[in-house]
Amino acid sequence: MKSLLCLLFAALLTDWATHQTQQGYAWITSLKPENADHYRQPHANPCPSVNKWIKTSHIQNFSIHEREIDGKLYLFACLLYSGNDIDAEMKRMAADPETVRWRKETDPCQSPLPDAAAEGKIWSDTKEVYFLK
Repeated sequence: MKSLLCLLFAALLTDWATHQTQQGYAWITSLKPENADHYRQPHANPCPSVNKWIKTSHIQNFSIHEREIDGKLYLFACLLYSGNDIDAEMKRMAADPETVRWRKETDPCQSPLPDAAAEGKIWSDTKEVYFLK
């Protein structure tokens, strides 16, 4: 019984530690209206190998949302990350041939906000102001 309780306690601590180390990230970019349908199409039936890269890169609960504001379309992406180096994992994922192909399809549909464009990026970083687990 004592060993069973120890195993249960260890499992609970592991689960708790995993949830404690998750970091939320979110980004925003605009979507070119003339390319909106072209952008939505691959996301309606995502590439399995791209999804696999996302999952093996310690990313969970990844979603992209679309919103029209004052006649302009915007995309908002958010995820939970449980690894140790998101920048390194994003670079590895970006080098994957299927991900490169995917981004060649989707990146031209987007129009970076000025801060991202100045850095040669598509998505602008956001600042988390509240997160409830």
